[in-house]
Amino acid sequence: MRIRFTASKAPAAVAAHQALTAAYGQADARNAEVIVALGGDGFMLQTLHAAQGRGLPVYGMNCGTIGFLMNAYAEGDLPARLQAAEETVINPLAMRATNTKGKVTEALAINEVSLLRQGSQAAKLRVFIDGRLRLSELACDGALVATPAGSTAYNYSAHGPILPIGSDVLALTAMSAFRPRRWRGALLPSSAVVRFEVLESEKRPVMADADSRSSVRDVVSVEVRSEPSVTHRLLFDPGHGLEERLIGEQFT
Repeated sequence: MRIRFTASKAPAAVAAHQALTAAYGQADARNAEVIVALGGDGFMLQTLHAAQGRGLPVYGMNCGTIGFLMNAYAEGDLPARLQAAEETVINPLAMRATNTKGKVTEALAINEVSLLRQGSQAAKLRVFIDGRLRLSELACDGALVATPAGSTAYNYSAHGPILPIGSDVLALTAMSAFRPRRWRGALLPSSAVVRFEVLESEKRPVMADADSRSSVRDVVSVEVRSEPSVTHRLLFDPGHGLEERLIGEQFT
């Protein structure tokens, strides 16, 4: 099996990269059959974005902290682990953000697209689902749309729901909602198109962010939708797949 190893800059990941390439070699990026990512969840997202369009499965080994998207690190028997691994296919979100100058920025997010207040005052958002106005004013610190794969990340920290990996559902979650008081968000079909419009954008500036890697300041509107034409392939050790982790997380 032709393995391409990638690693974050963390010392543990760099050391693991050296050990594994010495043991198994390093496949050329053009001829690799599988990518092994060494690091934490943030580096896994970075690797998935970089591998987009190549169709290669990605197997992560945890050299970071939480490692929700990663497998346990071990140097031995790696080809056998890769052969036995179970595959999960996920789709990202597509973000289309327009700022106060009319500039449009498009980006993909595997975990979530989030809107966050830039200043000291709460953001005020108007929320449309499939073109229909659902909230005329949401006063909050921010709001996000999360995929099932990303539902245990920022979404969960904001008290959003954990979504089963096979569900055709997105989570719309508010952060510190002030009006409507204690509004906890909504579950939406994955086909839904969510549009946020920023109210009082000069007085209450808002930024949009896709997976903490594509940020747009001073937005006036943000549209979010699932992008089924783009797929990412993740590999997990048997019995430790993403579905099992999502279920287990709810009982910890």
